[in-house]
Amino acid sequence: MGVQKEDVEKFLNGNPDFAKKYFAKKMNTSTISKVSGLPEKQIDFSQFQELSQIEESKIMYDLIKDMQENINMEKVVFKILRRISALIHADRCSLFMYRQRNGVGELATRLFNVSKESEFDDCIVPPDSEIVYPLDMGIVGNVALTKKSVNVKNVKENQHFSSFVDELTDYETRNILATPILNGKDMVAVVMAVNKTTGPHFTAEDEDVSPNHKSTRIYHLSYLHSCETRKGQLLLWSANKVFEELTDIERQFHKALYTVRAYLNCDRYSVGLLDMTKEKEFFDIWPVLMGEQPPYSGPVTPDGREVNFYKVIDYILHGKEDIKVIPNPPADHWALSSGLPTYVAESGFICNIMNAGADETFDFQKEPLDSSGWTIKNVLSLPIVNKKEEIVGVATFYNRKDGKPFDDQDEQLMEALTQFLGWSALNTDTYDKMNKLENRKDIAQDMVLYHVKCRDDEIQNILVKKLDIFHICNADKHKCASLSSVCEQFNDLLLSSQVLVRFMYSVSKGYRRITYHNWRHGFNVGQTMFTLLTTGMLKRYYTDLEVMAMITAGFLHDIDHRGTNNLYQVKSGNPLAKLHGSSILERHHLEFGKFLLADETLNIYQNLNRRQVDHVIHLMDIAIIATDLALYFKKRTMFQKIVDLSHTYEDEKKWVDFMSLETTRKEIVMAMMMTACDLSAITKPWEVQSKVALSVAAEFWEQGDLERTVLEQQPIPMMDRTKSAELPKLQCGFIDFVCTFVYKEFSRFHPQIQPMLDGIINNRKEWNAKKEEYEAKLKAIEEEKAAKEAAAASKGRTCSVC
Repeated sequence: MGVQKEDVEKFLNGNPDFAKKYFAKKMNTSTISKVSGLPEKQIDFSQFQELSQIEESKIMYDLIKDMQENINMEKVVFKILRRISALIHADRCSLFMYRQRNGVGELATRLFNVSKESEFDDCIVPPDSEIVYPLDMGIVGNVALTKKSVNVKNVKENQHFSSFVDELTDYETRNILATPILNGKDMVAVVMAVNKTTGPHFTAEDEDVSPNHKSTRIYHLSYLHSCETRKGQLLLWSANKVFEELTDIERQFHKALYTVRAYLNCDRYSVGLLDMTKEKEFFDIWPVLMGEQPPYSGPVTPDGREVNFYKVIDYILHGKEDIKVIPNPPADHWALSSGLPTYVAESGFICNIMNAGADETFDFQKEPLDSSGWTIKNVLSLPIVNKKEEIVGVATFYNRKDGKPFDDQDEQLMEALTQFLGWSALNTDTYDKMNKLENRKDIAQDMVLYHVKCRDDEIQNILVKKLDIFHICNADKHKCASLSSVCEQFNDLLLSSQVLVRFMYSVSKGYRRITYHNWRHGFNVGQTMFTLLTTGMLKRYYTDLEVMAMITAGFLHDIDHRGTNNLYQVKSGNPLAKLHGSSILERHHLEFGKFLLADETLNIYQNLNRRQVDHVIHLMDIAIIATDLALYFKKRTMFQKIVDLSHTYEDEKKWVDFMSLETTRKEIVMAMMMTACDLSAITKPWEVQSKVALSVAAEFWEQGDLERTVLEQQPIPMMDRTKSAELPKLQCGFIDFVCTFVYKEFSRFHPQIQPMLDGIINNRKEWNAKKEEYEAKLKAIEEEKAAKEAAAASKGRTCSVC
């Protein structure tokens, strides 16, 4: 016999504690659905207080389970909103995510119009369809601004309500329950429920529904955990590669960025490296000072450098992975043409462009960039800043892989990466400094081994009581060169005779005993500079101090020359090439001269004040570096214009007064004078010049021998000993292409210099005669060879007929 209904009721009535426990255990949505015969969706569970609590617990359980199984946090939040909508009888719920764009906070729809019957795909908002609220607009904007929940019973009575979404969606909002989601004090999101379906407005009980707070916070903490894990992995891998490469910043950045590409969550990223040069060379400044070029008016970095991307590295992660390195990228390069990287380099701001196609500030390319059809949708650009607060580059990331704009977490992640890379640049800077110190040490050791400082007893034989005339003695040949005319300039500075003689003697010993670029050449250049200033009447533009700086530069200009040119220093890996980027030997000569002057016993300018010394060093910098023939063609046009300008002045005194005050023009003339002095051997009488030319050629041939034996390379014809017979032809070309212009313009500038032009013209005739003689011999040999070949061929045909 079965249990009767009456017996069950009697038992439950008599045992209320058991009944309560039983119903708490068995009472759920499915049980009520079975008993009532209605689907779960049609049952109002809020009528059962205990059941609502059970349902809330079930939500929490399902949430935790979903978070473990689903890495897509939006799907987890969607389920939360759908259940909240059912619990509080809201017509729909929405999630607005807080973000900052260029430092300005705003709210953007992530999940919109979620009801208890909604599907996820219908509620997720794509990036191009977002509804964005500024914080000063709408009720949700006010909630984000105040960080307080609101229960608006009638939106028409609320001053913050904005109806533009209702108008956009053809919907009528009557009441709103909105709650902020915070991480500590930081705004994360706003959850908004709209229109109570079972009453005129939301109640206090609705505000207390715990999933509205706890679940979304759990979501946020999980999301933060995911982001922090991703950030930790990214920085760990970056550190691993950064400390593998310490020698070069380009290789360091490339290794780190390539290794972490999987964590960056974007289709492409591009890194532009900035030129770190702060001060231009004098030969680049002259055209601006002369008015030939307008001053630079483009963007500059916060520390005053011109924004110049000397290299761009593109990382393409969609489709087939590819890396493209573009040195000296053009302005229309796809990553630079928008102007965004330049703006970031100029301002130092982080820029997050949510919708590149609609952005009006920057000119992003709207059509596909390549055959794959890839287009720019959203962009995040950040400066790479080193420890000195200098922007060393710009990293720009394109198109998040899930199609959404880059959010705050992406900004923090990328900022951490770029900040880490910027700080890691300290490693390469330190390595570069150490490397330069090592190179300087090697050079210094080489100098010490070769050069011996002049001792007091060595100068006693040449030191005279009066400084009117003194002699510098070649220690090997005992041939003394008179410097009496130079001493007059030193007398004006009240120099010690001991210091002067010791300095000149040390300079003479500073020149190596090589074929051409020896002390004889150094002395000749200094003497020619003095001649141009005095006999050539160029001294009238310069002060006595400037004259002495120019003469000193003439004597020092090739000190410690190695008998090989700049290119050979690079090819052979000489420490000089690693120490100096351009004008390698010229900068070494300059540094060696400063090294001598730094010694108190050799400093001929010890009686000058600091300002005068700085001026002398500045002029020596220009004068010695100007002897690099690679710079000759940059200054010749400017010099020619100065010469032309001089002919427009009828009053010579006015011209001298004008030039004396024109610092830039004086420096250009001085630089051209150094070239004229350096090449002056070509203007000497033929008996002298022909011998000097052989010395120059012999030194070139010695370098050619080194290139052939040490570097295992074929030298150019000018340095090929096997082509020594072509010397006259090479000399004619050198005179025509390089030398004639110098002395022709100087003779126009100052007629007193005409003898130098006459000398070069005469030598050109002599070399041309030798060239024609050589060509005639070649022609005769070729004709003789052709005749023999023709005779041999004729004899061969005769034999065939026979």
